Amino acid sequence: MTRVDDGVFSGVAASARRRLPRLFADYVDGGAHGEWTMVRNREAFREWGIVPRGLKNVETVDAGVRCFGQEWAAPFMLAPVGFAGMLHPDREVGAARAALRCGVGMAVSTFSIDPMEAVAKVGGAPLAQIYVFRDRGLTRDMLARAAQCGMDGIIVTIDTAITPVRERDVRNGFRHLSRPTLIQMAGMMAHPRWCLGMAGRGTPTIGNLAAYTSAHGIMGQAKDMAAQIDPTLDRAGLEWLRSEWKGRLVVKGVMHPEDAGNAIAAGADGVIVSNHGGRQMDPSPATLDVLPQIVDAVEGRGDVVLDSGIRRGGDVVTALALGATAVSIGRPWAWALAAGGETSVEKAIRALSQEVVDILGLAGLEDIAALRRRGPQALWKL
Repeated sequence: MTRVDDGVFSGVAASARRRLPRLFADYVDGGAHGEWTMVRNREAFREWGIVPRGLKNVETVDAGVRCFGQEWAAPFMLAPVGFAGMLHPDREVGAARAALRCGVGMAVSTFSIDPMEAVAKVGGAPLAQIYVFRDRGLTRDMLARAAQCGMDGIIVTIDTAITPVRERDVRNGFRHLSRPTLIQMAGMMAHPRWCLGMAGRGTPTIGNLAAYTSAHGIMGQAKDMAAQIDPTLDRAGLEWLRSEWKGRLVVKGVMHPEDAGNAIAAGADGVIVSNHGGRQMDPSPATLDVLPQIVDAVEGRGDVVLDSGIRRGGDVVTALALGATAVSIGRPWAWALAAGGETSVEKAIRALSQEVVDILGLAGLEDIAALRRRGPQALWKL
């Protein structure tokens, strides 16, 4: 198995793999095709060192940042993760509570088990990730729901026009079947702790989407709704979305400076540099590889968040030194949720936050503003 989780999250990832049925463990762990993009996302960070500095006053270090109009206590957010609610009975709401206590941002996936309304009730101004569907009326309804429940903004994902082969999911029948097979059910029953926990929450549905499909069960619902994602979405489609949504708009899945420029020109307030954690295009450049060009293309007209491959505090600091406003983590919080629910997510967030503070202090930086002033000079190309 390709090792893609390390650092703060290596322990919770190993624990989660033991606890989860293979169907869901492989869903979190896997990527598209040969999974080289997942490897490249990690390798890119290993090409940079952070220069230690002394004779600086770092008695107090502040890792807080302003991003997407929000104040975060640490420079990262929990990325939208589909089906996260199938990893632990605490579900997306539990992760949102952990994020709120730790003062970091969170986005809820279109394919979440808990609906956005339930996540929004937690507080903390979460963001709603959406897809533009072929039926624009459906998309309008999701936008209306997001506005009504007080979502602080939306994230539209643009890198899923085609769903590539994810070989682990194919082997396990994930999303390709409308109901569990006997083999899948046996695999679930082999993990009694997970089964008992999930049974206590009743029959799961994709809470955000259940109202839009007549399919039964999460597999049938996912298969039906994934087929409705609009593959014709272009700049005109993004401009339509901008006209429909009056709040903050962020575009996720940006890997080319021209796409970043088009997103900002269409009215986006920021972009998320993401290759979907290696789950879409494979092979693809690492997000860190393309980050500087995208920062240049945005020209300060919006926030630039780096997604995919973040595991350690040094990764976070490296991304910010190269121009990111903040970063986004997906698999790490999914593994933490699977390993121990809300409590585990909070511990993982606080551990990563502390690593960021430690790295900043050892680099002689008292806050994120000082890191931005030093920029790439804080780094050493290895």
